[in-house]
Amino acid sequence: MLEGKRIGVVIPAFHEEKLIGRVIETMPEFVDRMYVVDDCSKDGTCEQVRSYVTRYGGRLELIRHDCNQGVGAAIVTGYKRAVEEKIDVVAVMAGDAQMDPEELERVVLPVIQGKADYVKGNRLFTGEAWQLIPKYRYLGNAFLSLLTKIASGYWHVADSQTGYTAISADTLCILPLDTLYPRYGYPNHLLVMLNIHDQRVKDVPVRPVYNIGECSGIRLHKVIPRMSWLLLKCFWWRIKEKYVIRDFHPLVFFYLLGFTLFPVGSLTGIYLVYHRIFHGPVMPTSALFSAFLFISGLQSLFFGMWFDMECNKDLKIK
Repeated sequence: MLEGKRIGVVIPAFHEEKLIGRVIETMPEFVDRMYVVDDCSKDGTCEQVRSYVTRYGGRLELIRHDCNQGVGAAIVTGYKRAVEEKIDVVAVMAGDAQMDPEELERVVLPVIQGKADYVKGNRLFTGEAWQLIPKYRYLGNAFLSLLTKIASGYWHVADSQTGYTAISADTLCILPLDTLYPRYGYPNHLLVMLNIHDQRVKDVPVRPVYNIGECSGIRLHKVIPRMSWLLLKCFWWRIKEKYVIRDFHPLVFFYLLGFTLFPVGSLTGIYLVYHRIFHGPVMPTSALFSAFLFISGLQSLFFGMWFDMECNKDLKIK
């Protein structure tokens, strides 16, 4: 327990027989329950965890998926188990030991004290992230974080891909967890869900941990296009749920106008440049019309974003 609240930690694991023991052994004493969710590993992950279950007794539980469902689905399984056991605050720490257990107290405290409904670690907070995180991962993360700001409405949140998080049991009970994206995009989708339900989110600086023997299966050339499409769908879902169905807001018109005029103006401009280079002069009115579409679309997008920031400013926790 910590400040009178029961603390649970969900540990999603897939092929982590080398590092899962380190995660369990270094777990802080204030953690009441550890839920290791093995996502159908083919190595010795389960055997490793079972050896610890006998030593840790009721403090550690192994939950195994019969087929691989993805890290998001594994976390949802752990969340549901924690809610069943009436855990007050549920954290997530990956099974690859890339999350410093000494920082867990700082991650869960804002939720325990009622200052935030959801806390996420931010590895990009300090300059050392550029030195510690592989460059392609850092740049990919920064790009996805930018898209997630727009899609989720949490403009103050960075490092969207970190899995070091804490959430209150009350928040878990109101979220449609069964619809959470089951794989790598789950933290982005979860942020969108939280925003729709007006939950307060706080970023907490955490130290990046790399080169300890972890093995990443993430391929950015595949992940970024898939994630971009997911975030686009999540964005329109949030706009519909929050600003059309639940409470209408005129920013809907600005976004619709921006997403219509900006691409049309951009494509028209590209065509006119192509025509000027390869075929000769273009009509001045055509150039002016293209510029009008481009500028009007961009301005509409900026107005939509500004209204969105204003609507969500109360969800920002300092």
